[in-house]
Amino acid sequence: MSKSTASRPIRKAVFPVAGLGTRVLPATKSVPKEMLTVVDRPVLQHAVEEAREAGIEHFVFVTGRNKAVIEDHFDMAYELEDTLKRRGKTKELEALMADLPAAGATSFTRQQAPLGLGHAIWCARDIIGDEPFAVLLPDMITLPGKTATRCLQQCVDAHARHGGNIIAVEECAPDDAHMYGIVSVGKDYGPTFEINGMIEKPAKGTAPSNLIISGRYVLQPEIFAILEKGEKGAGGEIQLTDGMIALAKTQPFHGVRFDGKTYDTGSKVGFLAANVAFAMSRPDIWPGFRAELRKIVGKI
Repeated sequence: MSKSTASRPIRKAVFPVAGLGTRVLPATKSVPKEMLTVVDRPVLQHAVEEAREAGIEHFVFVTGRNKAVIEDHFDMAYELEDTLKRRGKTKELEALMADLPAAGATSFTRQQAPLGLGHAIWCARDIIGDEPFAVLLPDMITLPGKTATRCLQQCVDAHARHGGNIIAVEECAPDDAHMYGIVSVGKDYGPTFEINGMIEKPAKGTAPSNLIISGRYVLQPEIFAILEKGEKGAGGEIQLTDGMIALAKTQPFHGVRFDGKTYDTGSKVGFLAANVAFAMSRPDIWPGFRAELRKIVGKI
């Protein structure tokens, strides 16, 4: 195995946060979609916590115009912190401080034009450097399943076992496969498998499987040289899937069957479902919320 594909630790993660959030307008007209709250914290905070749990040390945000509030969220808030101190709200202050990344652990870079996910990842090239890194699509937030770990941790574990590049996948209804990026399965190890093909939004009825690419990746730095070529794919954008297909010609890819649940907060139904599911996972909220749900469900 080459130095590039060997199992080096995953220290950095890229969060593409430059999107406009058109699927949930008008909520995102003045508030970034990543800052919409699921229960009591922004969608992006859930993704950052997942990355931190997986051992990520440096958080790289690829932003766009009108996203300054994201940078503010991961910074000190002196007036708020002082007010909490003076009012004796120690518990709230401790929770606020616990969410802050360490000094120097965040980087922000701009994607000046909406040229696609592949282009957004390429914008982080100088910060990532020559090491493998994680990618988390912040629209997609996850809850653990039987293994009690979230999706990125399972990807990092798979990388430690297989090296190379890792893609998290989940099953979809076969009739819906044409709406997603799909992988095909080679040698199967159960929770993980060799990927021997990828296709972005295959024609209906032609998908090689019903395993969709679900928004968590571990990638080798050679992907940047491929994305730099700027070759446009579906929608006239630089697609990450196309870059991975090219990289797979020289490096191995493995899939991870995530055993938990992923929620697409970029859609209205997915956002509402995420709020319910995350509230159910909170012992401090679920009893009271369950009582309210029963009242609502009884009216349906």
